[in-house]
Amino acid sequence: MLGCGGGAKLRHSLTVASGFVENLCFSGIAYGWASLVFILKNDGYFSDLCDITANATDPGDIITLSGERPGDNIIQSDCSGQDEQFSLVFTVASFSMNFLRFPLGFLFDHFGTMATRLLATCLYTTGTLLITVSSPEQSALLFPAISCLITSGMLFYTTNAQVGNLFDSHRSTVISVYAGAFDSSAAVFLIIKVMYEGGVSLRSSFLILSVCSVIHLLRTFFLMPNTHIPYPLPEGFTYGVSPGKSNSYNVEEIEKTREMGMTSEGEGPAETDDMPLQPDDGQQSEDSGKVASFRSCVQSWFFLWHLVWLSVMQLRHYLFIGTLNPMLNRLADNDSALVSQYTNAFAFTQLCGVLCAPWNGLIMDRHKGKPLAPGETDKEADLRSSSLSLFLTSLQCLLFSICASSPLLPLQYLTFILQVLNRSFLYGGNAAFISIAFPGVHFGKLYGLVMSLSAVVSLLQYPCFALVKGALGGDPFYVNIALTLLTLLAFIHPINIFYHCRKLTNQREDMAGGAAITLAEAKM
Repeated sequence: MLGCGGGAKLRHSLTVASGFVENLCFSGIAYGWASLVFILKNDGYFSDLCDITANATDPGDIITLSGERPGDNIIQSDCSGQDEQFSLVFTVASFSMNFLRFPLGFLFDHFGTMATRLLATCLYTTGTLLITVSSPEQSALLFPAISCLITSGMLFYTTNAQVGNLFDSHRSTVISVYAGAFDSSAAVFLIIKVMYEGGVSLRSSFLILSVCSVIHLLRTFFLMPNTHIPYPLPEGFTYGVSPGKSNSYNVEEIEKTREMGMTSEGEGPAETDDMPLQPDDGQQSEDSGKVASFRSCVQSWFFLWHLVWLSVMQLRHYLFIGTLNPMLNRLADNDSALVSQYTNAFAFTQLCGVLCAPWNGLIMDRHKGKPLAPGETDKEADLRSSSLSLFLTSLQCLLFSICASSPLLPLQYLTFILQVLNRSFLYGGNAAFISIAFPGVHFGKLYGLVMSLSAVVSLLQYPCFALVKGALGGDPFYVNIALTLLTLLAFIHPINIFYHCRKLTNQREDMAGGAAITLAEAKM
């Protein structure tokens, strides 16, 4: 019979393990869009947008219906309109998901985990059922279906990110591992593609996914809190089904109590630990002992540069995923077997996301267990450690963008590897940084706001695709170069954090030196 402590540890273990499975199998499945597009094309979705012609002589972006090389007196089809529509489905879905993160963040902060996860389960079930009942004649159902799937996945990941609070010394590692599992779940559509090629219909596969909604419900009621998991974890904290015990905790009240306790014990003003660390202002706030306001967090330079950091890299990834199928068709000269081979390779690399993500968490948690510098707060130590992670993420995106810009088809294997590595670092680092730099009471709102604002930037992917198709004649080289240069802006964020932390260190050293001089003068 387990004691209370043993029971709590078992529940924590089951929570983190089930959260990993949920992220790995369900949360990010919509990012396997390239594999699903391959199936949808075979089934004839949006096929009415293909222009069938005869006696065409210019291959260009034209696909022969018979699989033969283009030439005279052969019936051919220009399916660029179909590709554009598939790209539009993913653009609308990704924008809807990111744009809704801010209001859904308010939902999470104010109504708690259970209400958020119940909404996520409803969206997930709706999305899978819409694809189940869709058909080539009802291709438009893909718009709400993929939007529901991608939004539900985001909500599952947001509620799961707080599970890291259960493990103090490995908090960022857990968040990063979950981000890697989120990325790897894109391989679910690859499994569906393999099953499709083996004779299992698309409808049957998504019906099975729909039934899996039961898993989300069971986890919501038994292994997640009604409200939130606070950080640091208060003594006696319980959640899920726990007879005779209340699991209702007010995160804001816990943070206020902790900070006021720190102030009364002479450990310094609370703002040095929980106020967002402003690059231009290291002074104390007038609201001593209070949690930083949501407005002050949004107006901080850290939030602004973090938004830029996330937006430029997310735009690069969304454009790459949304245009992967036509890009492979162009580089492979419309060889469907070769396109299928590279599509499978891309999907398989997504599985590696769960292997890449822990490295980011270990980088961010590398200082845990080590003594703090004199006068240094836990928040500052976490922030200083995060700067390396943010810099490596920016460097990965730059290398990924350079490889994606290359017209060499074999080089795309390296592009796939860099893409999944960078995505794992990007989203894990995003959630971890927000949890480090700002009060936990605002996590849902700030996480939602930064994703909503980045969604506006991500809308540029569709004009970019239209520009490639129109003015650039299908060659995305110049657009890729522009996006590569744009990713250089991401380096400002980690450099800004590095210099801010060094500025605080220099201030402490100057204050310590001044205090030593004053003491020496007093002894004279």
